[in-house]
Amino acid sequence: MLTKKYTNVRVTTCDAELEFVIQSSLTGRQLFEQVIKTIGLREVWYFGLQYVDSKGLLTWLKLNKKVMSQDVGKGQPLCFNFRAKFFPEDVSEELIQDITIKLFYLQIKDSVLNDEFFCSPETSVLLASYALQAKYGNYNSSYHTSDFLSNDQLLPRRVFNQFRLNMNDWLERITNWWSDHYDMSKEIAMMEYLKIAQDLEMYGINFFEIKNKKGTELYLGVDSLGLSIYDKSDKLSPRVGFPWLEIRNISFNDKKFIIKLLDKKCSDFIFYVPRIRINKRILALCMGNHELYMRRRRPDTIEIQQMKNQAANEKKLKMLDYSKISNESYAREKAEQKQREAEKEMKKMNEILNKTKEELNIMCRKYKQLQKQYIELNKSKILLEKKEREMEKLNAQLLSQNHMSEEERNILISKICLHEEEIQKMRDVVNTKTSNINSQQLDFDVIKAKNVDSKCFLDEIDDKISDDGIELSISEKSSMSTINDELNREINVSVKKKLELLTKELDNFKYEENMTKFDLLHQENKIVGKDKYKTLKQIRLGNTKRRIDQYENM
Repeated sequence: MLTKKYTNVRVTTCDAELEFVIQSSLTGRQLFEQVIKTIGLREVWYFGLQYVDSKGLLTWLKLNKKVMSQDVGKGQPLCFNFRAKFFPEDVSEELIQDITIKLFYLQIKDSVLNDEFFCSPETSVLLASYALQAKYGNYNSSYHTSDFLSNDQLLPRRVFNQFRLNMNDWLERITNWWSDHYDMSKEIAMMEYLKIAQDLEMYGINFFEIKNKKGTELYLGVDSLGLSIYDKSDKLSPRVGFPWLEIRNISFNDKKFIIKLLDKKCSDFIFYVPRIRINKRILALCMGNHELYMRRRRPDTIEIQQMKNQAANEKKLKMLDYSKISNESYAREKAEQKQREAEKEMKKMNEILNKTKEELNIMCRKYKQLQKQYIELNKSKILLEKKEREMEKLNAQLLSQNHMSEEERNILISKICLHEEEIQKMRDVVNTKTSNINSQQLDFDVIKAKNVDSKCFLDEIDDKISDDGIELSISEKSSMSTINDELNREINVSVKKKLELLTKELDNFKYEENMTKFDLLHQENKIVGKDKYKTLKQIRLGNTKRRIDQYENM
C-alpha cells in the first residue's frame, strides 16, 4: 500500500507500457525525463505526456508544474500517453534517431488506421505495404499467406465498405507493392511510410473550432508551417494561411483571440473560440510550432550535429549487418567500403567534438577575462567617482572663499586644473575599458549561441507562455521567398504514378453511395490538380491585408 507521498503512474507509448512510482512532489518535467531516459529518446522536443482531465478532454501535462497539482485525477494508477505533440516539416531531413522515427511511425499508423485524419483508399494500400515490410521484412509468398496476415489491421475500416472487394482482393494489391520493397530494411520502410503520410492533407494539424467577427463557424489549423483557416465543411483544403514568419504576437481575452501580424499596416487577425479551456492549448501549440519553425532555419547546435553523426554511423552499421544477412559475399565486399565510410564519419565527428571543446575552452577563457575586466572597470569607475567628488569640493571651496589671497586662489586653481586633467584621463580609461568589454561580450555571445543546448526548448513552451499571450520573435532577414521555398515540395513522381494506376483500378469496384465527405473532396481536388503543397502556396498569395479581408468575409 502506497502512502500519500507516493503515487503509481502508468505511461503508455505507442508500443509499450511503463510503470513508475513517483513522489507527490514530482514535477511534470521530472516524470517526462524518467520516460525519455527509459526509452532512450534524445529528440525530446517533439513529444509530451497527454492525459484525460476531469471534463473528459485530452490535455498536455505541464512540465513546469507538479504532476499532482494538475487535473490528472485521483485514481491509481495515474494514466498518461506519451505522444508526439509537434511534427517535423520534413521527416527525412529532421528525424534523427531510430527510436524517434519508430515512435512517429507507430503514432501516424494508428492515426491512419483509426481515421483520425483522412487517407485515400489507394494511399492506404501503399502505406499498408510499407507497414508489412517494417513489421515482417521481405515478402515471402509461401509464408506470408492470407491466414498469416488475418490478424493484422492493414487498412482503415471505412475502406472495406467502399469497394466490392474481399480481404483476399485487398491482400493481393497490398502484397504486390510489398514485394517491390524487397531488401528494404525495417527502419527505411518506416521512414518511407512517414514520407508518404506527411503529404496527406490533415497530417500534423491540430484543428480548433472558431468563429470570425461575422460569426461564421470555421476551423483553425495549427501546424509546423503556420496557421490556416478552413471552411467548416472542408478540413482538406485551407482557404487562408498565415505562415509563422508573418506572425509577431498572439494573445487572448476570454474567448477572443487576437493575432498581430508583422505588417503593422493591416488589421489584427481576430477569432473566437467556443470554450475558454482551449485558449492555453492553442497558445502552447503556437509557441512550440513557432519555436521549432525558427530553430529549423538556424544552424544545427553541436548537440544536433553529434546526434546526426551518431545516427549516421549507427545506420551504416545496421545496413552492414542487413547486407550480410541478405547476401554474404556482397556484404563482405561492401563491408570494407562501409568501414571506411564509418571511420571517415567517426573522424568527422571527432573533429566536431574537438572543435566543440576548443570553442568551450575559448568561451571559458573569454568569460574569465570578462569577469576580470568588469572588476577592473568597476574599480576605475569608483576611482573616477571619488576624483569627481574631490573636484566638486575644490570648486565649492573656490566659490565660497571670497576673502582668499591671490596666491591661495592660484594654488587652488592649479589643483582644480590638475584634477580636471586626471579626471579626463580616468574617463578615457573607463571608456576604453567599456568599449573593450562590449567587444569581447559580443564575441562571447556569438560563441555561446553556437552551443545552445536544445533541451531548453521543453522549458520554453511552459515558461514563456503568459496567462494571456506570447510575443513571437522573427528574424529581420526572413522573407516571403523563405516561405515559398518551404512549400517547393511535390509528391514523389513514381509514387504518384502508382497511386493513379490503383485509383483507376479501384474505380471499377467503388460503392459511390459509401463515399465519405472527405473522399468526395479528395476526388474534386485531384480533378483540378490540387495537392497539399499547391494549396498551401495558393492560400499564402497576396499581401496580409488581402488575406485578412478574405478571412473576415468567409
